[in-house]
Amino acid sequence: MTFNWKKPVLAVAMAALTAVPAFAQEMTLKLGHLANEENPWHLASVKFAEELAARTDGRIVVEVFPNESLGKEIDLINGMQLGTVDMAITGESLQNWAPMAALLAIPYAYKSIEHMDEVASGEIGEQINAEIIEKAQVHPIAYFARGPRNLTSNRPIETPADLNGLKMRVPNVPLFIDVWSSLGAAPGPMAFSEVFTSLQNGTIEAQENPLALIRSASFNEVQSHVNLTEHVRSWAIMAMAESTWQKLSEDDRKAVMEAAAIAQAYERDLFEKSLADDRAYLEANGMTFVEVDGAAFAAAAKDAVLSNVSDEIRPIVEGLFAE
Repeated sequence: MTFNWKKPVLAVAMAALTAVPAFAQEMTLKLGHLANEENPWHLASVKFAEELAARTDGRIVVEVFPNESLGKEIDLINGMQLGTVDMAITGESLQNWAPMAALLAIPYAYKSIEHMDEVASGEIGEQINAEIIEKAQVHPIAYFARGPRNLTSNRPIETPADLNGLKMRVPNVPLFIDVWSSLGAAPGPMAFSEVFTSLQNGTIEAQENPLALIRSASFNEVQSHVNLTEHVRSWAIMAMAESTWQKLSEDDRKAVMEAAAIAQAYERDLFEKSLADDRAYLEANGMTFVEVDGAAFAAAAKDAVLSNVSDEIRPIVEGLFAE
């Protein structure tokens, strides 16, 4: 698909718009995100726009800007705070303003997607959202699951003992570096653009990412195993600038939340299908999937995780590990 970087993707319910005169349109919202047009985040954003247009008789139109065409993630957050961006899909980067947002992506805090859902939609999730609204001036309206991060390598890794000095790339995140060091690996930060070549020439032996990124980066060409460590489960937030939210009537806020709920369910269905498709593709292209001793990994990582989180969220993280 060819994308015109100079024009947004107009995501509106055309049937609703054709039934309503142009002068009835009262608000156009700009929604930016980093994914491409085939990604479930984008498709769910378009679905949100269609549902909101239908529920407001076309008075509220959402323009969706994929591929960072409205700005990178931090730019979008800053834009929502300044009132130049109405909506974005973002995640743990919000911890720069709201420390509790770090809970969106804590290694080994969530034992399954069901466990993560319980947290995200429960009391802890409400506390996270409240702090994000107060301190970041960003209003969460829905959340999307991210694919769990898994370790790829050229030999099976079933327990922490199997790591044994494994040279691996990690993002430049102190928490990630400390956790993998505590597990016995030899992690080092590296730009993602350098990972394929470094795996190919043996500079590193392993890397960790969600299945979708393992597939799109063609790591199956230089790695033979996907070890199902699922060490980071996380979610992203579809958010609206608090200043934009405050401009909405009670009826329009209700319409926004109804449209967001439909978009969230729609994205989850696409997400689950994409996980299955990515695994099937990687297996068909030579990768072996390895079940790991998840409890052993979590136990070995716990101290490193707790030493890297803020005092504010440490008791919550301790509780999540204990569940």
